[in-house]
This record gives sequence, structure tokens and C-alpha cells, in this order.
Amino acid sequence: MIIVLMGVSGCGKTTVGVDLAAHLGWEYQEGDALHPPENILKMSAGTPLNDDDRKPWIAKVTDWIDSYCMAGRDGVISCSALRKSYRQMIIGNHNDVHLVYLSGTRELLSRRLAERKDHFMPPDLLESQLELLEEPSADEHAIVVTIDRTPNDLVRVICDGLGLL
Repeated sequence: MIIVLMGVSGCGKTTVGVDLAAHLGWEYQEGDALHPPENILKMSAGTPLNDDDRKPWIAKVTDWIDSYCMAGRDGVISCSALRKSYRQMIIGNHNDVHLVYLSGTRELLSRRLAERKDHFMPPDLLESQLELLEEPSADEHAIVVTIDRTPNDLVRVICDGLGLL
């Protein structure tokens, strides 16, 4: 099984991903680490990525998921996956890939980003991500988890939603 943690910057993908993978004894892949260096530089400068910028990143995320599925390995990966078309690419036809949407209010996300240290993504880019975000539709069978709770609670809710408790 592969769990894809999605959502905008500041929703807790990395924190929850690390905790969830540790809880399950699975491997975790930080999706941001798959960005080409030019994407990191662009975002660090406060410039939102466009679809062309995201193509090589989405391809690397897809490759990671495909390789784990083909090897029969369990894993957790974080990926903003803001558009449905991105999610369709990364999930493909895999029945064992599950989408978890970490959802939060603009106010909570803004506060978290303002408090975050040592991250390339400036708080100013939240608005562009929220504008781009297409929340998962019913046909995507995503587990939607609101982030107004502790990471341990989020791990429990995700595991319960996936029948992993």
C-alpha cells in the first residue's frame, strides 16, 4: 500500500508523513526532495510554479510510487498534488495507492507558515496554492482529514480511515 499525503504548504504533510511511516514501520519519501533544484530556487524566490515546472517533479513522484507498487513495498509519500490531473498521473491505475487530503483553514495554514523556520517555501505562496487547489472529488475516494489536531491524532485518524489500526 502507498499512502499519498496531499495538501497545500503548511498542512503538515512532512510531519504527519514521518510520524505515519514510523507508526506503520514503512518508508517515507519527502515529496519536496524530488523537486528539481530550479523549482526550489523559483519557490524560494517567491515565484509560484507553473504546470511546466511541475512536470519533472510529478514524473519523479510517479516513478517513486510505481517502483514501490511494482516491488510490493509499502510507503508514505508527501506531495501537494493540488490538481486532480496531477493526482491522476501519480496514482495511475494502482488500486493500492490511497490519497489522504490534509485540509485546513486559510487562517490555520497562514499561522503555521508564519511560524515555520528553515523551509524554502515562503508564506506568500500559500495564496497561489489555494487558488490552484482542486479538492479531491468523491470519485477519488480520498480520506479528508482536518489538520486542527495533533500529529498523533492525525496518524490515528488516517490509520482508522484506511483500516490499518
